[in-house]
Amino acid sequence: MDLRIFEAPNLLSSLHQILDSSADDASEKSSHGPTRTYVRDAKAMASTPVDVKEYPNSYVFIIDMPGLKSGDIKVQVEDDNVLVISGERKRAVEEKEGAKYLRMERRVGKFMRKFTLPDNANVEAISAVCQDGVLTVTVEKLPPPEPKKPKTIEVKIV
Repeated sequence: MDLRIFEAPNLLSSLHQILDSSADDASEKSSHGPTRTYVRDAKAMASTPVDVKEYPNSYVFIIDMPGLKSGDIKVQVEDDNVLVISGERKRAVEEKEGAKYLRMERRVGKFMRKFTLPDNANVEAISAVCQDGVLTVTVEKLPPPEPKKPKTIEVKIV
């Protein structure tokens, strides 16, 4: 398998090619290539879709998170202005005798998205609510700064 440095526009297509390669290629793969688990996790992180809205008083991030509990989701602020939304979706363990999967299409694994917040974001006023499988993170805006009034200097006549 040809392993090159991934370019950003081709990252997903490269990941799809690696995931879609057959098990027969396993003996030909370089031991320095990414593992199947790593590629699966990277794909899940890169393909977590988010809607971002700006309102007059806030920024709102909307992410579909079906089947996740609040303990599976983390919302953090790093470096004073980077919003990080992360977590992990695990496959439900079903131990029914004689049952086997015919198709497994629901995404599992880790996910993470990072957003650099604008200067007017109030990182002390962030709320996160997950309802009906949709996570909504609201970041309030700081009030606009007061316009500076000109300073009047008294002129002394000597």
